[in-house]
Amino acid sequence: MKSIIKLILNYIPRTILTRISTFVKPIIRLYLKGDKYTDPIDGKSFREFIPYGYNNVRKNALSPSTYSLERHRMLWLYLKNETKIFSNKVKLLHFAPEPAFYEIFKKSNNILYDTIDLNSPLADIKADICNLPLKDDTYDFILCNHVLEHIEDDLKAMSELYRVLKKGGIGIFQIPIDSKRENTYEDRSIKSPKERNRMFGQYDHVRIYGMDYFERLKSVGFSVKKVKYANKLSDKEITKYCLSPTEIIPVCKK
Repeated sequence: MKSIIKLILNYIPRTILTRISTFVKPIIRLYLKGDKYTDPIDGKSFREFIPYGYNNVRKNALSPSTYSLERHRMLWLYLKNETKIFSNKVKLLHFAPEPAFYEIFKKSNNILYDTIDLNSPLADIKADICNLPLKDDTYDFILCNHVLEHIEDDLKAMSELYRVLKKGGIGIFQIPIDSKRENTYEDRSIKSPKERNRMFGQYDHVRIYGMDYFERLKSVGFSVKKVKYANKLSDKEITKYCLSPTEIIPVCKK
């Protein structure tokens, strides 16, 4: 099973996986029906979640119903419980929109929702994050999760995120981070997918972020909070929702 998952994730483009997921989801949901684990995004429960991971496959990582991962479910709980994104009138920009959130945001009457990406079939706007065709101070809220580790000039991308966010607006920019690493590791001479996978943990990553990631965000103007939302949850909730207790949510304000 692990070898099959690795093969799928490393050789089938994400855009294709997004398209075919609609057709296989009902079959998977029926097969895994149960009550041990619950996806907090839609409230559906299963006897187990799907294993997932490019190199180190994690048990109970991918929800059979929303296809959310641990980070998505943690972010959902934070957005739902700690922000007013679902109650106030919000203009939201969503980079590389995750299917777990897409329909919810799109159907929310209070959210004016724009999606953006170079390749995603869910993106309304096709654009390079380092050169956004958007006006300054446009959005109240920006979600850009697990994108910056793919971008060679991440500081330019961060500057663009800062530019299009309104003053007082909030951005959440999750990335895979090595919390034991003080400084980010990157080497632009590494180009091959195989070598990037070996050095950065995934074939299309260009760095491994260390804890200096938050200073990078501050350097372009953001004020940043490192939110460990698991600290507000019980051990029972963390287990039930299949969350990672070490996830850090970078909450950035302009």
